[in-house]
Amino acid sequence: MQTDAYRLWFTRIVTFSLSALAAASAAYWGLGGWGPAGTAVAPTAAITATPNVSPQALARALGGGMAVQSVSAGGEKPAAASRYALLGVVAAHGRGAALISVDGQPAKPVRVGNSVDGGLLLQSVTARRAVLASSVSAPAEITLELPLPSN
Repeated sequence: MQTDAYRLWFTRIVTFSLSALAAASAAYWGLGGWGPAGTAVAPTAAITATPNVSPQALARALGGGMAVQSVSAGGEKPAAASRYALLGVVAAHGRGAALISVDGQPAKPVRVGNSVDGGLLLQSVTARRAVLASSVSAPAEITLELPLPSN
């Protein structure tokens, strides 16, 4: 009588796997019962409140400091440009956001294309510059720049 070798190996592998699974299950439950009773620590969830971050601290984290404003050749009055302070910029591939303070108010993050104040919106950002205009396709009205870091 001839036996099929593949069928024998399949039976052996299945039997070994089931035996190993049964042994692992018995070891898991058996070792769990050996520990001292009542010392199990209930899992606790750490509840953390969102920290109150001041706009100045956020500006320093984004690389801001004292902001320098420059008026573009478009000709906006210096008084209007002095209302805005650039405190930080996050720019990547034509997209990004800027941390802008208006009239000495706490700085607020503004994404490219969103309104900054009244009729001005954030037209574009680069590594150290934010450009404000009346629309995305309009010429720049105000250019805000971050100062170079002092070493």
